[in-house]
Amino acid sequence: MDEVAPAATTRLPDVSTIGVGAPFRWLAGAFSDFRKAPGPCLIYGAILVAASVGLAVALYYAGALRWLFAAAAGFFLVAPMLAMGLYRAGWMLEKGEKPGIGDILIVKSAFRAELLYLGLALFVIYSIWVEAAHLIYGLSTHKFHKTLPAFVNFMLNEKDGHAMVMTGTLVGGFLAFLAFSVVAVSAPMLLTQKTGVFVAAITSVRTIAANFLPMLVWAFLIVALTLAGIATGFLGLILTFPLIGLASWRAYRDLVPGSSADLA
Repeated sequence: MDEVAPAATTRLPDVSTIGVGAPFRWLAGAFSDFRKAPGPCLIYGAILVAASVGLAVALYYAGALRWLFAAAAGFFLVAPMLAMGLYRAGWMLEKGEKPGIGDILIVKSAFRAELLYLGLALFVIYSIWVEAAHLIYGLSTHKFHKTLPAFVNFMLNEKDGHAMVMTGTLVGGFLAFLAFSVVAVSAPMLLTQKTGVFVAAITSVRTIAANFLPMLVWAFLIVALTLAGIATGFLGLILTFPLIGLASWRAYRDLVPGSSADLA
C-alpha cells in the first residue's frame, strides 16, 4: 500500500486519560491481532531472537560479561525502535488488511530523520546506562569475574554482589523509565505522522503524566513479558515481542485519539 506523507505539524495533540485496566485490554487486542497474522509476526520475532542470541553468544565467548548484562538491560531501552514493523502490522490490521512479511520488514516511514533523532536520544540514554553499569561493577568489587558462573555467584552469594544488583536495579530502572516516558507513544507517532521529534517526545511524556498509574502497569507488563521471553533462552521472545509491539500500537491509538487522520 502506498504511503502518503501528511503535512508537517508542530501542534501538540490531545492525549486521553485511560483506566488502569487499559494495558490488559491492549494485550488482549494484540493477541487478537496476532491471530490474524501469526506467520509474519513470528518470523519478525524469530529474526529479533536470532540477532539477540548471536550478540549474547559473541559477547560471552569474547569474555565481555559486563557488556552481556548491560546489553540485556539495554534491550528495554531500544526495543521500541525495533518494533517498527509491528506498529505497521497493527496499523494494517486496524484497516482490515493482512500484513505480509515484506510489509513489516521493510517500513519506509521508519527511515525518517525524526526517527533517527529519537533513536539517537535512546542511544545516549543507553550509553549512560552502560557507563553506569561498568562504574557500579567497578565500585562493587576489586575482582574481575571471567566466567558467567563466577559472575552469577558474585551477584547471588556475596554481600557486595547484592549491593551491586540493588544499585544497578535502581539506576537502570530510573533510566529505563526515563526512556519509556520519552518513547512510549513517540515511536509509533513518528512512524505515522509528519511531526517533529520534540512534539512526539513531549506528547509521550504528557501521556505518562496524565496516566501515571496505568502506564506504570503497562511498563511492568512489558518488563514481565520481556523477562519471561529472555528466561526461556530468548525463545519466548518470538511470541512475547510481537505481542508487546502490537499492544504498543493499540496503546498509541488509545492515548493519542486524534492520530487516525494523520496515519501515513
